[in-house]
Amino acid sequence: MAHIFIAFVDTPGLFATMIRKYLKQKYIHVVISMDVKLEEAYSVGRRNPFIPVLAGFEREDKNKIYKAFPEAEYMICKIKVNEKQKEQILSKLRNDYENRYKYHYAVAGLIPLVFGKAFYQKNHFTCSSYIAKLLADTGIYIADKHFSFIFSALVVIGNWLYRT
Repeated sequence: MAHIFIAFVDTPGLFATMIRKYLKQKYIHVVISMDVKLEEAYSVGRRNPFIPVLAGFEREDKNKIYKAFPEAEYMICKIKVNEKQKEQILSKLRNDYENRYKYHYAVAGLIPLVFGKAFYQKNHFTCSSYIAKLLADTGIYIADKHFSFIFSALVVIGNWLYRT
C-alpha cells in the first residue's frame, strides 16, 4: 500500500483571513504531496507568497513559504492509496505543473459558492477543489458533493500525522 499526504495550512493575509472567517475554519489552504516532508508538493495558490493576487497551480517551496510566513501552522494527513493511484496522481501533478500557467485560482467561482451553487470554469480551481477533483478522478472517494464544494475541513479522509 502506498500513501499520499495532504497538508492543511493556516496561512496569514487579508484574503486568507476573509476566507477563514467565511468558512469558520483555521486551516484554509490545502497542499498535496507524495512525501511527508512535503519535498514534492503542489497546490493552487499564490505564485509568490508575498503577492496573493497572482495565483494558480504551483509546486510549493516549503522553505520560501516558511520564510514568508514563519507563523503559519500545518496539519498533515496521510492517505492510503494503491500504487496505480499514486502513479496517476503524481503523473497528473507533474503534467499540470508543466502546464501551470493554464491553471488559475477560481476567484469568480467564490461568489456562486457563497450562494450554494456549484461552479466550474475550465482550469480554474481553489486549492481544495483541485485536490478534491484530482482524488475523485483517481478513484479516491471524498464526498457526495461537486468538487467545487469541497473545502479544506472536508478533505479529512486519512490519518493525522502531526500538527506544527
